[in-house]
Amino acid sequence: MIPIIIFILILSLLIVVHEFGHFIVARKNGVRVEQFSLGFGKRLWRKKKGDTEYSLNLIPLGGYVKMAGDNLEECTGKSDEYFSKSPGKRFQIIVFGPLLNYFLGFIFFWSIFIIGYPTLTTKVGGLIDGFGAQASGLRVGDQIRAVDNRKVDNWSELQKEIQRNNSAGSVNLAVLREGKELKVSVPLKEKSALDALGQKHSLSLIGITPFDETIEIRHGPVKSMFLAAQKTLDLTLTTYKALWFLVTGKISMRESMAGPLEIFFMTSKAATLGLAAVLHLIAALSISLAIFNLLPVPILDGGHILLLGIEKIRRKPLEIRIERILTNIGFSLLLTMVVLVTYNDILRRYGENISKFFVK
Repeated sequence: MIPIIIFILILSLLIVVHEFGHFIVARKNGVRVEQFSLGFGKRLWRKKKGDTEYSLNLIPLGGYVKMAGDNLEECTGKSDEYFSKSPGKRFQIIVFGPLLNYFLGFIFFWSIFIIGYPTLTTKVGGLIDGFGAQASGLRVGDQIRAVDNRKVDNWSELQKEIQRNNSAGSVNLAVLREGKELKVSVPLKEKSALDALGQKHSLSLIGITPFDETIEIRHGPVKSMFLAAQKTLDLTLTTYKALWFLVTGKISMRESMAGPLEIFFMTSKAATLGLAAVLHLIAALSISLAIFNLLPVPILDGGHILLLGIEKIRRKPLEIRIERILTNIGFSLLLTMVVLVTYNDILRRYGENISKFFVK
């Protein structure tokens, strides 16, 4: 039950933050908000406050903010209606939902760097046959303290420094062994490997594996802010790169996208790894949700922004008939994608068992 509760809480947080972005800017721009709803299906709770009815529904897989006059057919021209506002103000209302998700991701990354996170040490856990580390005399248990006079405090920094020097052909390591510091020159060896997006790259390796030992790393608020900004930027670039590879066919949807079922399993695993893992998952999901919502697909926020751009160029909104057609197309695409990613989630987790069932 605990993973299910954590899963629901994470989804609810992301949805509430997103919809609150739309809600607060709509109110600020003088638009009357009629409903603020979390979830779909049977209504479990409702409360009316001012012009807005707040409600909680049974299925926590979405939410919405209903604004007065947010449909051209319903708009009567009153000053507190959505379509009575200028394209600029409507753009603010639309974009602030994903923007708040994006900001939430940054805040959670910042929190991780401040409160601390576990990472592998630079201690050698194993030597790979045929690589430079073994030939140079490195031993299991050696602690690598520096690479070419650059200090390294964890396994990630060690990997980055070795790759930084991949054109030199070898690296000079400062190694702590039984209380004594040694200098060891280790030749590099090229090897092909797949990155997180399944693309092949050539890596320079010394041939060691990590020791099963972790340390807790913390940073001050200012450094954490810069690290969180870098992490957010890296995740953004990786996500857009993955989307481009998906469109061009370099990677498949099965490899690059996760649905509700896979997110549940990710949440369950993160819950067993501690607070930092849960915060990292929330940050990554929040940023991914922001990027996904900004895609120029009708029914998503990005689609609404696209229609606003067309309206700005034409100096008038699209005809209701055309907008309805585009909305239906967008809804069909979104529904198809949800079915496909859910199907992929089932195959990823239970494909082998399903195959055995039919083979029998």
